[in-house]
Amino acid sequence: MSNELIDFVIVSIALLGIGIYGLSVKRNAIRMLFAVEIIINAANLNLVAFARFIPHSGGQTLALFSIAIAAAEVAVGLSLIIVAYRMYQNIDIADFRSLKG
Repeated sequence: MSNELIDFVIVSIALLGIGIYGLSVKRNAIRMLFAVEIIINAANLNLVAFARFIPHSGGQTLALFSIAIAAAEVAVGLSLIIVAYRMYQNIDIADFRSLKG
């Protein structure tokens, strides 16, 4: 592996660590959604980095699909957060334990 690929992987590991930290420590729903997006971006960075160094691997195509899926995930997640805020007037995850219809 070349030094450039190692640099991409190190940045991706750092993004993954930040995302996992955000998921495990933060209790705000929007911050947790951002942490999931950071984890997805770490995966996309790995896909594009390996696609650069391994020709015909399809990594860029998978990254584009992943970006589209992440956009849909954000739309659904934000709509759920808005509904939860309307019900509870708060977006703290601890308050969402009794989500009954």
